[in-house]
Amino acid sequence: PHLAALVLARGGSKGIPLKNIKLLAGVPLIGWVLRAASDAGVFHSVWVSTDHDEIEKVAKQFGAQVHRRSPEVSQDSSTSLEAIREFLNHHHEVDIVGNIQATSPCLHPSDLIKVADLIQKEGFDSVFSVVRRHQFRWSEVKKGENKMTEPQNLNPAKRYRRQDWPGELYENGSFYFAKRHLIEKGYLQGGKMAYYEMRAEHSVDIDIDIDWPIAEQRVLSFGYFGKEPLKEVKLLVCSIDGCLTNGRIYVTEDQKEMVSYDYRDLVGIDLLKKRGIQVRLISDRDCSKTLSAMQLGCVAKVSATNKLQVLEDWQKDIGLSWKEVAYLGNEESDVECLKKAGVSGVPADACAVAQKAAGYICKSSGGCGAIREFAEHIFLLLEKANSARKQ
Repeated sequence: PHLAALVLARGGSKGIPLKNIKLLAGVPLIGWVLRAASDAGVFHSVWVSTDHDEIEKVAKQFGAQVHRRSPEVSQDSSTSLEAIREFLNHHHEVDIVGNIQATSPCLHPSDLIKVADLIQKEGFDSVFSVVRRHQFRWSEVKKGENKMTEPQNLNPAKRYRRQDWPGELYENGSFYFAKRHLIEKGYLQGGKMAYYEMRAEHSVDIDIDIDWPIAEQRVLSFGYFGKEPLKEVKLLVCSIDGCLTNGRIYVTEDQKEMVSYDYRDLVGIDLLKKRGIQVRLISDRDCSKTLSAMQLGCVAKVSATNKLQVLEDWQKDIGLSWKEVAYLGNEESDVECLKKAGVSGVPADACAVAQKAAGYICKSSGGCGAIREFAEHIFLLLEKANSARKQ
């Protein structure tokens, strides 16, 4: 049976404009689930249903196919079921739909693999995600009603300790898998049903976690970052023009060049060095005099006609795997380096092809704190890797 992953991503959002492609920890929100779906390896196709050009562009960057949904199922009042049924009407090859919510950025491929087995091998018609909560519920008393609240799932005279109570299962909205015949009858849950219990730390819902910085910290701690395990980053290579500087060159009357840089980036470089991470610089042009004036104390290669070759030479000389190399670039000449590096990033104002190749897009522009921000991103990834190794 053809199992398709389908992410519904409407352009309209009452809370956060274009929330589905807003950067969360340096990755468009929808990118987190598309990466997990792709790496799970259980889907015959991965789709995004959208009515917006920018969302379509991001979806394709992450390797998804795009279904342009009609205005009729793109309204505020439109339901997920309506959008899924429209998708099936246009894709008769699909037998099973795995509807994955774009707002669940901590979804892991391992969860999707197990759910695919439930529906393909064990014969379930529908499977949906739940999370276990240990919360006591009370009946609601509406304003003006003259009555008392009542306990719903506890005895106040004998309250459970957490360790003595298994808790309750709640839908977390991360995904809903269902077979075609069920959806065509108007159900996402029905027939032979099963739930799949996700770990609490992976049940991050952006619709609920309104505080974006808190959601970012959750994702950095518990999100899925790729197939290969993270390793200790030992080298950061940074493009000079457009990353260390803002890319502008000022020429004085006596034909001397001047550039500007941000002190925060110097602090970022210093912090990296203190953590034992080498920092090296690279440039397409000859800016040796500028580098000498900056007195950064970093190995640099200028007039580099082939940045990837320089990066490969450094990687081999130091004896590092690609997972131990980080790269910050901003131009087309940086794309191949961004693709090779284990951790890659670009400033906010990098060109489109560089943004597409990078794993992290900074909020800061080049020459305005991007290196410091990328350094903090590397530190958070290292903390995540250390935590995973301890577990």
